[in-house]
Amino acid sequence: MAGLGAGLRDSGNLSDSSEEQALSALRRYKLLLRHMGVKQAQVVATAAVRDAADGPEFVRAVEKIGLPCDVISATDEARFSGMGVVSAFPGAAGVVGDLGGGSLELIEIGNGTTGRATSLPLGVLRVERGESGEQKARDMLRRGLKQAGLEKSCRGKPFFMVGGSWRSLAKMDMIVGDFPLPALHHYRMKPERAADLRWMADQGGDWDKAIASARLASAPVAAMLLQIVVEELQPSELIVSSFGLREGLLYSQLDDLTRKLDPLVEAARDAGGGAGEHRFGEHGDLLHEWVAPLFDDPPRLERLRRASCLLADIAWQAAPMFRADRGVEMALHGDWTGVDAAGRVLMAQALSSNFGREMLPDSRLTRLCKPADLQRAHCWGLAMRLGQRLSGGVASVLEETGLVLGRRTLTLVVPNREEALAGDAVQRRLQKLAESLDRKAEVASDR
Repeated sequence: MAGLGAGLRDSGNLSDSSEEQALSALRRYKLLLRHMGVKQAQVVATAAVRDAADGPEFVRAVEKIGLPCDVISATDEARFSGMGVVSAFPGAAGVVGDLGGGSLELIEIGNGTTGRATSLPLGVLRVERGESGEQKARDMLRRGLKQAGLEKSCRGKPFFMVGGSWRSLAKMDMIVGDFPLPALHHYRMKPERAADLRWMADQGGDWDKAIASARLASAPVAAMLLQIVVEELQPSELIVSSFGLREGLLYSQLDDLTRKLDPLVEAARDAGGGAGEHRFGEHGDLLHEWVAPLFDDPPRLERLRRASCLLADIAWQAAPMFRADRGVEMALHGDWTGVDAAGRVLMAQALSSNFGREMLPDSRLTRLCKPADLQRAHCWGLAMRLGQRLSGGVASVLEETGLVLGRRTLTLVVPNREEALAGDAVQRRLQKLAESLDRKAEVASDR
């Protein structure tokens, strides 16, 4: 972290050491871009460069490296940050707060787009600690919210926390709460935790093994700002987003059709080998269609079931006794967006059951989900396991067979004269699935 805004509060200029650190990093990136064969790169400068008296000189130094540098406006900085969150949280509505070294952006989001916004010089490197600094920050925040019409935009809605300083606070919360997953993206906290986090940040502690020293140094100011924002906006919950301005820049360049794609499902499809990298190509979509008649899931669960099916063959290169481990690991720790911790656990349960292991490795994980949802995910996995054994990964088998869920029976329907498809192993898996659905297993031919 270069910390370009470190000198703004005292001198109005960029810090010399931070400026050189940033330029050194950009020289390295320029070389890597050449070696990677990248033809187009986009470099943008935000509040620190925009507000610094010597900002234009820094831009010229960047351009001498061979990288065109665009100093984006405060409005665009806020809009791109909001778009980043929109891209990672399908259907999200609330307010995004992007805290950087030089500024704090607050952006209203909903219906897949951004709304009213403001950019305030309340970065962690510009705000002073202490009562005086806190009062100045609160007054500035209130004025900014009023001018932008954002005073009531977050009441009863989530506040999305963007920026490394706020992610570090969330990391502290995870550690003290013994949270079983390390993924910060989509981590949720109650608004009241802001006051507790401020106390922890002020007290210090042995955080250096988990949090970078630069982030620890700014933690007290970041926590103070978070508490002020929570008190003024009164959100329903706090949600961490790893996506922000950079991802928003990319998202803003996508066409409308691509923007509407589900980021979790598309990432699972890519990881599952839809482009031919795995044994059965796009078998996951077909498997999902095959198991779907058994489940009347709401949309929030249906997308998790689809993603799980797309990952059903993710561990094929592992030895059989390790496939459940590989599947669970991928679900829990994959670099996913559009899914919270509970969703990761449900996908892990589905994949664990798909690979023949019913119990997840850490009992703490099950506490993140409703028991009924966990049982449903277990059934997804058993249905996926049955489909994999029945078809051997061959699309035509799934296309020509089917499952029928009756009031008392679960029937596997196979083509006439192909009853041998339902061999002993298939029937054992059918029986297990039927029992989990409280049904009697049957095999019938499609005459």
